[in-house]
Amino acid sequence: MCTSTVCSVYVGMTFEVKIEADSNDITEHPHDDKPRPHLCTVCDKRFTTKGSLNQHKLTHTIGKLYSCSQCEKQFQTQRYLTKHMSVHSSKYKCTECGKCFSSSNGLTVHRRSHSGEKSFECTVCSKRFKQSNELVNHSRTHSGEKPYKCLECDKTFSQSGHLNAHMRVHTGDKPYKCSLCNKSFTTSSSLQKHKHCVHSNRRPYDCRYCGRLFKSSFDLKSHVRTHTDIKPYSCRHCSEHFTWDHQLKTHLLKSHDEGTLFTCYICEKKFSRSGDLKRHIRCHEGVKPYVCSECPKCFCTANELKHHQSVHSDF
Repeated sequence: MCTSTVCSVYVGMTFEVKIEADSNDITEHPHDDKPRPHLCTVCDKRFTTKGSLNQHKLTHTIGKLYSCSQCEKQFQTQRYLTKHMSVHSSKYKCTECGKCFSSSNGLTVHRRSHSGEKSFECTVCSKRFKQSNELVNHSRTHSGEKPYKCLECDKTFSQSGHLNAHMRVHTGDKPYKCSLCNKSFTTSSSLQKHKHCVHSNRRPYDCRYCGRLFKSSFDLKSHVRTHTDIKPYSCRHCSEHFTWDHQLKTHLLKSHDEGTLFTCYICEKKFSRSGDLKRHIRCHEGVKPYVCSECPKCFCTANELKHHQSVHSDF
């Protein structure tokens, strides 16, 4: 296969555009037969022309400059804004529920939610999906393929959405803000979990041993181990077993020199996980981001907050 590489620079970022001559290696769009030889090395999307690729690159380098006059949504290019305006013109409108879309393809995919049609079948387990991209993502659970790579830390992901969410770890971007305490999160799922665990009074999960109630199934499972002495985490080097995964990681680090040690720059205490180090440093700095929903007390860690909230509970 013959491959040529062209480098382009956009606002301080360098991209490699790979032009591959072997048509067998060219990803094709699921709805047409056009070859797409122009590859974006940031997110692995492919395009039919170099111009389309160059326009796409701007999504990685500039802000959202074009605002919709109808709903104030913002877009990175005039083309995306024009496409979005179709939503307000009702050009592609679902006759079942009245929802509007920016393209005929979006409307076609949406209609399957009413019909229940699942046209795409996995050849391994026969599970069916409504969209081709859902099948592609599912297939990677069988193959173990992780084609999306973080350019900062080399961590790989099976889906582009997972990579985009991961990149916020490096950029510090937390676009999802809690309306109750103004705490911000990198993903919408983290925000929902926060609302459920911190602000909700619902405790639908009860312990069959002592009757204690919990907000999540994870908290219940963790609690049940105190009754059963279950130790599901086993060391692959020796016969030791542990109740929690962080105990195993600490054991691997200290007893078998496996893993990475994170050191506090203030007191030089060492941790087996970076998250544990971050929580520890908050105690030095006096940062207390976890606020009790029942009283004004604040805490350095989520565990401290959970322990405190038992004061307000009925059990």
